[in-house]
Amino acid sequence: MRIGLLGGSFNPAHAGHIHLTREALRSLSLDQVWWLVSPQNPLKTSAGMAGFAARLKGANETIARAGLTRRVVAADIETRLGVTQTARTLRLLRRRYPRLDFVWLMGADNLAQIARWWRWTGIFKAVRVAVFDRSPYSYAALASTAAVRFSKDRTPAKALWRREPPAWTYVAMRRHPASATAIRTAQQNKL
Repeated sequence: MRIGLLGGSFNPAHAGHIHLTREALRSLSLDQVWWLVSPQNPLKTSAGMAGFAARLKGANETIARAGLTRRVVAADIETRLGVTQTARTLRLLRRRYPRLDFVWLMGADNLAQIARWWRWTGIFKAVRVAVFDRSPYSYAALASTAAVRFSKDRTPAKALWRREPPAWTYVAMRRHPASATAIRTAQQNKL
C-alpha cells in the first residue's frame, strides 16, 4: 500500500489540508493519507496552540465533513511513539510497517524552511517526498537549501514510485487560500 503522511499541528485542520490531501491521493496514486497530528511542533511556540485532543478531534471532523474517512485518517502516532521530530517518526514508522510505501507530503512553505528541522536530510533519505505548491512560497521553496541539495533526486510525480529515496517531486496544483493562522486570527477577532 502507498501511504501519504501529512504532518502538522492542525491548529485547526481546514479546507487547505483537504485540498492538498485530495491532490496527493490523485496525483500520487495513494491508497491512504495519514494526517500525523503533532503533539507539539518543536519549531512553533505553544502559545495559542489548542490542546492535542481538540486538534485531533477537529482533524477527524474535518476529514468526515469532506467525506474522506475511507481513505484518510487523523492519527496520534507521534504521541503514541513519544516523538516530535519528523526524521525520527519516519524511521519508526518504516520499522513498524515494513510492507507499506510511505511518501512525506508537505507544502512549499515547509520545503522553504525544512533545513531548520532536526536531521532534515534523513527525511529525504528515509521516504519519498512530495511538495505541493503553496503561494507565495513556490520560488523560495525551489531555491531552498533542500531543493538545491537534492536537486538530482527531483522527479515527476508519475515517476516518484519508480525511484527509491532520496526521491522527491514538486506538484503544481490549484492553490487554496486557507491558512490555519488566518483562521485562528479570525476566530480571535470574533471574541
